[in-house]
Amino acid sequence: MRSAFRNAYVSLSRSLNPIPKSSSNSRSLRSITASVSLSFLLSCPQHQSFRSFCSSSSMTGAGDSPAPNSSPSLEKQFKEFRVQLEESGTLREKIRAVVVDIESATRLMHVSLLLVHQSRPIPEVLEEAKAQIGVLKGLYSQLAEIIRDCPGQYYRYHGDWRSETQTVVSLIAFMHWLETGNLLAHSEAEEKLGLNSSEFGLDIEDYLIGVCFMSNEMPRYVVNRVTAGDYDCPRNVLKFLTDLHAAFRMLNLRNDFLRKKFDGMKYDLRRVEEVYYDVKIRGLAANGGTADQGLEGQS
Repeated sequence: MRSAFRNAYVSLSRSLNPIPKSSSNSRSLRSITASVSLSFLLSCPQHQSFRSFCSSSSMTGAGDSPAPNSSPSLEKQFKEFRVQLEESGTLREKIRAVVVDIESATRLMHVSLLLVHQSRPIPEVLEEAKAQIGVLKGLYSQLAEIIRDCPGQYYRYHGDWRSETQTVVSLIAFMHWLETGNLLAHSEAEEKLGLNSSEFGLDIEDYLIGVCFMSNEMPRYVVNRVTAGDYDCPRNVLKFLTDLHAAFRMLNLRNDFLRKKFDGMKYDLRRVEEVYYDVKIRGLAANGGTADQGLEGQS
């Protein structure tokens, strides 16, 4: 009886006076503490700086924060960059317009020289190809005038006409060899194209790569000449390529595009050697005497 009465009393007391949750009490206590602390800080005279900070923060938060002004020197610098890039782009457009014409003239010259592989008379073939040399000379003169307006910037824009110049050198070097049997010198190539070493010259690497391109035409030329009955041609071409290959070996070439083209010259030389020895074994070539012995010793 007594325990049942005590339990009923406890239940009635809890229903009339519920105990608040601990989390609610802790939050209420923290809120009260923060309010008292803030009121204390604002009321004390030694916390004047804190009150100033609170008022300035509230005023700043009322509106949008202003964007920081850009530095005048930074803006001036990028304006100069914009002008320089626009001028460079305009200059490249002028260069590319001339380079397109150079490529067109080079293509016509190449088409004319292809006839030499069809047993056409060499003077006739060269006459058609030489007609484009004057055109190329005028185009390179235009290119030099464009580059003259920006002194000291030759190699900055050199890549825009480099590939076309290498092809031009290979063609005029091949033409020179067909006429004389000798290699076109660097100074002679500049003279044919109207270039000036002091202002707008022929880059040495472009010249050397063009000579390597020229050697690629030699094996085909030899085969076609032998087919046409010219059995002395392999010996002459072999001597020329052997001397040219030996001259290139004097250069300390890096592992770049020029080195790769020079390595390709070895295969051109080997193909010409095969044609030469085949003709000689069959007894078709005339006895060259000392020249044949020199070629055999070099190979």
